Amino acid sequence: MSLTSIDANDIAALARGCAVLGTGGGGDVRTGSLAAVRAIREHGPVPLTRLADLPEDALVVPLSGIGAPTVSHEMIHGEDEPRRIVEEIERIFGRPPSAIMSSEIGGANGVAPVAWAAQLGVPLLDADGMGRAFPEVQMVSMYVAGLPADLVVMSDVAGNVVTIRPVDGLWSERLARAVCVAAGSHALMADYVLTAGRARGAVIEGTVTRALEIGRATQGAADPLGALQDRLGAARLITGKLTDVERRTTGGFVRGTATIEGTGDDRGRRLALELQNENLVATEEGRTLAMVPDLITVVDTETAAAVQTEGLRYGQRVTVLAWPCDPLWRTPKGLETAGPAAFGYDLDYVPVEELMARA
Repeated sequence: MSLTSIDANDIAALARGCAVLGTGGGGDVRTGSLAAVRAIREHGPVPLTRLADLPEDALVVPLSGIGAPTVSHEMIHGEDEPRRIVEEIERIFGRPPSAIMSSEIGGANGVAPVAWAAQLGVPLLDADGMGRAFPEVQMVSMYVAGLPADLVVMSDVAGNVVTIRPVDGLWSERLARAVCVAAGSHALMADYVLTAGRARGAVIEGTVTRALEIGRATQGAADPLGALQDRLGAARLITGKLTDVERRTTGGFVRGTATIEGTGDDRGRRLALELQNENLVATEEGRTLAMVPDLITVVDTETAAAVQTEGLRYGQRVTVLAWPCDPLWRTPKGLETAGPAAFGYDLDYVPVEELMARA
Protein backbone atom coordinates (compact mmCIF):
# COMPACT_ATOMS: atom_id res chain seq x y z
CA MET A 1 0.00 0.00 0.00
CA SER A 2 1.35 3.45 -0.88
CA LEU A 3 2.42 5.84 1.86
CA THR A 4 -0.27 8.42 2.65
CA SER A 5 1.45 10.43 5.38
CA ILE A 6 4.85 11.10 6.90
CA ASP A 7 5.30 10.80 10.66
CA ALA A 8 8.26 11.26 12.96
CA ASN A 9 9.35 7.64 12.49
CA ASP A 10 9.84 8.20 8.75
CA ILE A 11 12.20 11.15 9.03
CA ALA A 12 15.47 9.25 9.62
CA ALA A 13 14.98 7.16 6.46
CA LEU A 14 13.80 10.17 4.47
CA ALA A 15 16.86 12.16 5.54
CA ARG A 16 19.19 9.33 4.64
CA GLY A 17 17.69 9.03 1.18
CA CYS A 18 17.64 12.79 0.61
CA ALA A 19 21.31 13.01 1.59
CA VAL A 20 22.16 10.43 -1.06
CA LEU A 21 20.07 12.19 -3.71
CA GLY A 22 21.65 15.50 -2.72
CA THR A 23 24.91 14.53 -4.49
CA GLY A 24 26.77 16.53 -1.85
CA GLY A 25 24.43 19.55 -1.83
CA GLY A 26 20.96 20.64 -0.84
CA GLY A 27 22.10 21.41 2.71
CA ASP A 28 22.87 19.19 5.70
CA VAL A 29 19.94 16.88 6.43
CA ARG A 30 20.48 17.02 10.20
CA THR A 31 18.95 20.48 10.69
CA GLY A 32 16.05 19.66 8.37
CA SER A 33 15.44 16.39 10.22
CA LEU A 34 15.30 18.06 13.63
CA ALA A 35 12.89 20.68 12.29
CA ALA A 36 10.69 18.02 10.67
CA VAL A 37 10.47 15.84 13.78
CA ARG A 38 9.67 18.83 15.96
CA ALA A 39 7.01 20.13 13.56
CA ILE A 40 5.33 16.72 13.31
CA ARG A 41 5.25 16.39 17.09
CA GLU A 42 3.66 19.84 17.38
CA HIS A 43 1.28 19.69 14.41
CA GLY A 44 0.83 16.00 13.59
CA PRO A 45 1.81 13.79 10.62
CA VAL A 46 2.02 15.39 7.19
CA PRO A 47 -0.33 14.04 4.49
CA LEU A 48 1.60 12.92 1.40
CA THR A 49 -0.40 13.57 -1.74
CA ARG A 50 0.05 12.59 -5.36
CA LEU A 51 -0.41 15.04 -8.19
CA ALA A 52 -3.24 12.87 -9.54
CA ASP A 53 -5.17 13.44 -6.29
CA LEU A 54 -5.21 17.24 -6.65
CA PRO A 55 -7.78 19.21 -8.67
CA GLU A 56 -6.51 21.03 -11.76
CA ASP A 57 -6.64 24.48 -10.11
CA ALA A 58 -4.97 23.42 -6.82
CA LEU A 59 -2.07 25.76 -6.01
CA VAL A 60 1.31 24.04 -5.49
CA VAL A 61 4.14 26.00 -3.84
CA PRO A 62 7.68 24.69 -4.39
CA LEU A 63 9.90 25.69 -1.46
CA SER A 64 13.65 25.41 -0.94
CA GLY A 65 16.58 26.98 0.79
CA ILE A 66 18.90 28.88 -1.54
CA GLY A 67 22.56 29.65 -0.90
CA ALA A 68 25.77 28.14 0.35
CA PRO A 69 25.26 24.92 2.37
CA THR A 70 28.13 25.92 4.69
CA VAL A 71 26.14 28.99 5.77
CA SER A 72 22.91 27.09 6.41
CA HIS A 73 24.36 25.53 9.58
CA GLU A 74 24.40 28.95 11.26
CA MET A 75 21.39 30.59 9.57
CA ILE A 76 18.65 28.07 10.33
CA HIS A 77 15.13 28.75 9.05
CA GLY A 78 12.35 29.01 11.60
CA GLU A 79 8.57 28.99 11.14
CA ASP A 80 8.40 32.65 10.12
CA GLU A 81 10.07 32.40 6.70
CA PRO A 82 7.67 29.85 5.13
CA ARG A 83 4.71 31.64 6.70
CA ARG A 84 5.80 35.00 5.25
CA ILE A 85 6.27 33.47 1.81
CA VAL A 86 2.86 31.76 1.84
CA GLU A 87 1.16 34.95 3.05
CA GLU A 88 2.68 36.82 0.10
CA ILE A 89 1.60 34.08 -2.32
CA GLU A 90 -1.94 34.15 -0.90
CA ARG A 91 -1.99 37.92 -1.39
CA ILE A 92 -0.91 37.54 -5.02
CA PHE A 93 -3.15 34.59 -5.98
CA GLY A 94 -6.09 35.29 -3.69
CA ARG A 95 -6.15 31.76 -2.27
CA PRO A 96 -4.01 29.52 -0.03
CA PRO A 97 -1.81 26.72 -1.38
CA SER A 98 -3.20 23.19 -1.60
CA ALA A 99 0.24 21.57 -1.26
CA ILE A 100 3.89 22.28 -0.58
CA MET A 101 6.47 20.70 -2.89
CA SER A 102 10.20 20.37 -2.46
CA SER A 103 11.99 22.21 -5.25
CA GLU A 104 14.81 19.67 -4.91
CA ILE A 105 14.57 16.31 -3.16
CA GLY A 106 18.30 16.34 -2.37
CA GLY A 107 19.73 17.19 1.03
CA ALA A 108 17.95 19.34 3.61
CA ASN A 109 15.77 20.76 0.84
CA GLY A 110 14.14 17.33 0.61
CA VAL A 111 13.53 16.98 4.36
CA ALA A 112 12.71 20.52 5.50
CA PRO A 113 9.51 20.76 3.38
CA VAL A 114 8.01 18.17 5.73
CA ALA A 115 8.45 20.70 8.55
CA TRP A 116 7.12 23.57 6.45
CA ALA A 117 4.07 21.55 5.37
CA ALA A 118 3.36 20.57 9.00
CA GLN A 119 3.71 24.17 10.20
CA LEU A 120 1.48 25.50 7.43
CA GLY A 121 -1.10 22.71 7.77
CA VAL A 122 -1.00 21.62 4.11
CA PRO A 123 -0.06 18.31 2.43
CA LEU A 124 3.34 17.57 0.92
CA LEU A 125 3.38 16.65 -2.77
CA ASP A 126 5.18 13.41 -3.63
CA ALA A 127 7.27 15.11 -6.29
CA ASP A 128 10.05 17.65 -6.79
CA GLY A 129 11.66 19.68 -9.54
CA MET A 130 15.00 17.88 -9.87
CA GLY A 131 15.06 14.26 -8.70
CA ARG A 132 18.38 15.23 -7.04
CA ALA A 133 19.97 18.58 -6.06
CA PHE A 134 21.29 21.33 -8.34
CA PRO A 135 22.83 24.68 -7.34
CA GLU A 136 20.98 27.16 -9.57
CA VAL A 137 17.38 28.38 -9.58
CA GLN A 138 16.64 27.64 -13.25
CA MET A 139 17.91 24.05 -12.95
CA VAL A 140 14.46 22.59 -12.35
CA SER A 141 12.16 20.40 -14.39
CA MET A 142 9.61 23.21 -14.67
CA TYR A 143 12.16 25.31 -16.59
CA VAL A 144 13.05 22.38 -18.83
CA ALA A 145 9.33 21.83 -19.48
CA GLY A 146 9.04 25.43 -20.69
CA LEU A 147 6.97 26.90 -17.87
CA PRO A 148 7.56 30.62 -17.30
CA ALA A 149 9.60 31.59 -14.23
CA ASP A 150 7.53 34.69 -13.64
CA LEU A 151 7.40 34.72 -9.84
CA VAL A 152 9.97 34.21 -7.08
CA VAL A 153 9.18 34.98 -3.44
CA MET A 154 12.03 34.99 -0.90
CA SER A 155 12.35 35.51 2.84
CA ASP A 156 15.38 35.56 5.14
CA VAL A 157 16.07 35.18 8.84
CA ALA A 158 15.95 38.98 9.30
CA GLY A 159 12.31 39.05 8.21
CA ASN A 160 12.73 40.55 4.75
CA VAL A 161 10.34 39.43 2.01
CA VAL A 162 11.29 40.00 -1.62
CA THR A 163 9.02 39.36 -4.60
CA ILE A 164 10.75 39.06 -7.98
CA ARG A 165 9.09 39.06 -11.39
CA PRO A 166 11.88 37.73 -13.64
CA VAL A 167 11.54 37.62 -17.42
CA ASP A 168 12.87 34.05 -17.61
CA GLY A 169 14.57 31.27 -15.66
CA LEU A 170 18.10 32.61 -16.14
CA TRP A 171 17.11 35.99 -14.75
CA SER A 172 15.38 34.24 -11.83
CA GLU A 173 18.79 32.76 -10.91
CA ARG A 174 20.66 36.06 -11.25
CA LEU A 175 18.16 38.08 -9.24
CA ALA A 176 17.46 35.45 -6.58
CA ARG A 177 21.20 34.85 -6.13
CA ALA A 178 21.79 38.59 -5.61
CA VAL A 179 19.07 38.69 -2.95
CA CYS A 180 20.51 35.54 -1.37
CA VAL A 181 24.01 37.05 -1.15
CA ALA A 182 22.58 40.25 0.35
CA ALA A 183 20.80 38.11 2.96
CA GLY A 184 24.09 36.51 4.03
CA SER A 185 24.23 33.74 1.39
CA HIS A 186 21.16 31.89 2.68
CA ALA A 187 17.41 32.44 2.29
CA LEU A 188 14.13 30.56 1.79
CA MET A 189 12.55 30.71 -1.65
CA ALA A 190 9.36 29.80 -3.51
CA ASP A 191 9.68 29.71 -7.30
CA TYR A 192 7.58 28.29 -10.12
CA VAL A 193 4.38 28.56 -8.06
CA LEU A 194 1.91 26.66 -10.24
CA THR A 195 -1.39 24.85 -10.38
CA ALA A 196 -1.61 21.08 -10.30
CA GLY A 197 -2.79 21.12 -13.90
CA ARG A 198 0.35 22.92 -15.07
CA ALA A 199 2.54 20.71 -12.87
CA ARG A 200 1.50 17.54 -14.69
CA GLY A 201 4.42 16.50 -16.87
CA ALA A 202 6.54 19.38 -15.54
CA VAL A 203 7.63 17.91 -12.19
CA ILE A 204 9.36 14.66 -11.27
CA GLU A 205 6.81 12.54 -9.44
CA GLY A 206 7.30 9.97 -6.69
CA THR A 207 10.60 11.35 -5.42
CA VAL A 208 9.62 11.64 -1.75
CA THR A 209 8.69 7.96 -1.80
CA ARG A 210 11.95 7.16 -3.64
CA ALA A 211 14.02 8.98 -1.02
CA LEU A 212 12.28 7.00 1.73
CA GLU A 213 12.97 3.73 -0.10
CA ILE A 214 16.65 4.61 -0.51
CA GLY A 215 16.95 5.46 3.17
CA ARG A 216 15.22 2.28 4.28
CA ALA A 217 17.40 0.10 2.03
CA THR A 218 20.45 0.63 4.25
CA GLN A 219 18.77 0.56 7.65
CA GLY A 220 19.84 -2.64 9.41
CA ALA A 221 21.51 -4.04 6.28
CA ALA A 222 24.45 -6.40 6.83
CA ASP A 223 26.19 -4.68 3.92
CA PRO A 224 24.87 -1.08 3.81
CA LEU A 225 27.09 -0.04 0.92
CA GLY A 226 26.05 -3.02 -1.20
CA ALA A 227 22.39 -2.48 -0.34
CA LEU A 228 22.60 1.17 -1.34
CA GLN A 229 24.44 0.41 -4.57
CA ASP A 230 21.81 -2.18 -5.50
CA ARG A 231 18.90 0.15 -4.70
CA LEU A 232 20.38 2.95 -6.81
CA GLY A 233 21.69 0.79 -9.63
CA ALA A 234 24.91 2.73 -9.11
CA ALA A 235 28.45 2.24 -10.35
CA ARG A 236 31.26 2.37 -7.77
CA LEU A 237 33.84 4.84 -9.02
CA ILE A 238 36.40 4.40 -6.22
CA THR A 239 36.81 3.37 -2.59
CA GLY A 240 39.53 5.18 -0.70
CA LYS A 241 40.61 8.01 1.57
CA LEU A 242 40.07 11.73 1.21
CA THR A 243 43.54 13.24 0.89
CA ASP A 244 42.79 16.81 -0.14
CA VAL A 245 39.80 19.15 0.03
CA GLU A 246 39.88 22.67 -1.41
CA ARG A 247 36.64 24.50 -0.70
CA ARG A 248 35.57 28.13 -0.71
CA THR A 249 32.28 30.03 -0.35
CA THR A 250 31.76 32.68 -3.02
CA GLY A 251 28.80 34.21 -4.82
CA GLY A 252 26.29 32.21 -2.79
CA PHE A 253 27.90 28.84 -3.66
CA VAL A 254 30.39 26.42 -2.20
CA ARG A 255 33.02 25.67 -4.86
CA GLY A 256 36.09 23.47 -4.78
CA THR A 257 37.78 20.15 -5.48
CA ALA A 258 38.11 16.95 -3.45
CA THR A 259 40.73 14.25 -4.04
CA ILE A 260 40.25 10.60 -3.09
CA GLU A 261 43.18 8.17 -3.17
CA GLY A 262 42.20 4.54 -3.60
CA THR A 263 42.66 1.86 -0.96
CA GLY A 264 42.39 -1.93 -1.13
CA ASP A 265 41.59 -3.04 -4.68
CA ASP A 266 41.74 0.64 -5.76
CA ARG A 267 45.21 1.31 -4.32
CA GLY A 268 47.28 3.43 -6.69
CA ARG A 269 44.25 5.21 -8.16
CA ARG A 270 43.35 8.87 -7.57
CA LEU A 271 39.96 10.41 -8.28
CA ALA A 272 39.19 14.15 -8.37
CA LEU A 273 35.71 15.56 -7.70
CA GLU A 274 34.75 19.03 -8.91
CA LEU A 275 32.20 20.77 -6.65
CA GLN A 276 29.68 23.59 -6.88
CA ASN A 277 27.47 22.89 -3.87
CA GLU A 278 26.99 19.46 -5.50
CA ASN A 279 29.48 16.94 -6.93
CA LEU A 280 29.61 17.82 -10.63
CA VAL A 281 32.39 15.89 -12.37
CA ALA A 282 34.54 12.90 -11.37
CA THR A 283 37.86 12.40 -13.20
CA GLU A 284 40.83 10.06 -12.96
CA GLU A 285 44.10 10.99 -14.68
CA GLY A 286 42.26 13.19 -17.16
CA ARG A 287 39.60 10.58 -17.91
CA THR A 288 36.01 11.48 -17.01
CA LEU A 289 34.17 8.80 -15.03
CA ALA A 290 30.87 10.62 -14.41
CA MET A 291 29.40 14.08 -14.94
CA VAL A 292 26.27 16.13 -14.38
CA PRO A 293 23.37 15.74 -14.78
CA ASP A 294 24.03 12.15 -13.64
CA LEU A 295 24.27 11.78 -9.88
CA ILE A 296 27.62 11.49 -8.07
CA THR A 297 27.54 10.90 -4.32
CA VAL A 298 30.26 10.39 -1.72
CA VAL A 299 29.29 7.95 1.03
CA ASP A 300 30.96 6.60 4.14
CA THR A 301 32.36 3.21 3.15
CA GLU A 302 31.24 1.46 6.36
CA THR A 303 27.78 2.97 6.90
CA ALA A 304 26.83 4.11 3.36
CA ALA A 305 25.73 7.44 4.85
CA ALA A 306 26.12 10.26 2.32
CA VAL A 307 28.76 12.91 3.00
CA GLN A 308 27.79 16.44 1.99
CA THR A 309 30.39 18.66 0.30
CA GLU A 310 30.65 20.85 3.39
CA GLY A 311 31.33 17.73 5.48
CA LEU A 312 34.26 16.42 3.45
CA ARG A 313 37.35 16.09 5.68
CA TYR A 314 40.89 14.84 5.24
CA GLY A 315 41.27 11.16 6.12
CA GLN A 316 37.64 10.11 5.67
CA ARG A 317 37.19 6.59 4.29
CA VAL A 318 34.69 6.98 1.50
CA THR A 319 33.23 5.40 -1.62
CA VAL A 320 32.09 7.41 -4.62
CA LEU A 321 28.94 6.18 -6.38
CA ALA A 322 27.39 7.40 -9.64
CA TRP A 323 24.11 6.52 -11.36
CA PRO A 324 21.79 7.80 -14.11
CA CYS A 325 19.70 10.93 -13.70
CA ASP A 326 16.00 11.24 -14.52
CA PRO A 327 15.50 10.95 -18.31
CA LEU A 328 14.27 14.56 -18.41
CA TRP A 329 17.84 15.78 -17.82
CA ARG A 330 19.14 13.85 -20.83
CA THR A 331 16.89 15.73 -23.25
CA PRO A 332 18.51 18.56 -25.26
CA LYS A 333 16.88 21.20 -23.02
CA GLY A 334 17.82 19.27 -19.89
CA LEU A 335 21.47 19.07 -20.93
CA GLU A 336 21.50 22.73 -21.93
CA THR A 337 20.16 23.58 -18.48
CA ALA A 338 22.22 21.30 -16.22
CA GLY A 339 24.74 19.43 -18.36
CA PRO A 340 28.50 19.92 -17.98
CA ALA A 341 28.59 22.95 -20.30
CA ALA A 342 26.08 24.75 -18.04
CA PHE A 343 28.74 24.69 -15.31
CA GLY A 344 31.56 25.81 -17.57
CA TYR A 345 33.06 22.41 -18.39
CA ASP A 346 34.28 21.78 -21.92
CA LEU A 347 32.82 18.29 -21.95
CA ASP A 348 30.33 16.55 -24.19
CA TYR A 349 27.86 14.72 -22.01
CA VAL A 350 28.22 10.95 -21.96
CA PRO A 351 25.88 8.88 -19.74
CA VAL A 352 27.57 7.34 -16.72
CA GLU A 353 26.71 3.80 -17.79
CA GLU A 354 28.54 4.36 -21.09
CA LEU A 355 31.57 5.86 -19.36
CA MET A 356 31.80 2.94 -16.95
CA ALA A 357 31.46 0.43 -19.78
CA ARG A 358 34.59 1.96 -21.30
CA ALA A 359 36.55 1.67 -18.05
